[in-house]
Formats: sequence, structure tokens, C-alpha cells
Amino acid sequence: MSDLSERIQGIKRVVEREEGPCFHVHSVPVREMFGKEVVWEGVVEVFSLTEHPTSPRCYAWSFVDDHGKTQFVVVLDKPPVQSPQTAVKAYVASLGRK
Repeated sequence: MSDLSERIQGIKRVVEREEGPCFHVHSVPVREMFGKEVVWEGVVEVFSLTEHPTSPRCYAWSFVDDHGKTQFVVVLDKPPVQSPQTAVKAYVASLGRK
């Protein structure tokens, strides 16, 4: 039986489907602010990618959207993304461009 929580196991399945074999490294709480407003807050899971051709790790999390559906985000560790915090910044910025 795995020591990973059900939430982390679900995120890991998505990472493996999108990026290949991986293992969970650790969890990092992140709060992204814009001025004095919190624009994103949650826990980012860090995964080591064991066979990925261009990135040694990725950052991933899940959230429930406005329709009550669980969504997953997977961001590769590639410049400028080099940490859970910069992964969230890149994700938030991508929403602003849509």
C-alpha cells in the first residue's frame, strides 16, 4: 500500500499519463499574490520524471473549477519555471493571456 494520499495519487496518475514515469518528491504550499490580492493558493506536488527527454521534474496540482469538476495542472521544470512558485506564476500568467 502506498503512503501517498489519494489526492497525490490522482495527480501522479495524470503526470504519468502526460509526462511518463515519475515519483513524488514532496509537497509545497504556495500562495501567489497580485498586489494585496491572493490569486492562487494551494499545495503544489513536485515529481521527479524518470524518463522525460527534456525535463528532470515537474510541478502539478489539482483544483475544483467553477462547475465543480476537478482540473489538473502539470508544469514542466524548464526555464523560466524552476520551482513550485514559478510554476504557479507561469500558470496564472497563462490564464491572463487567454
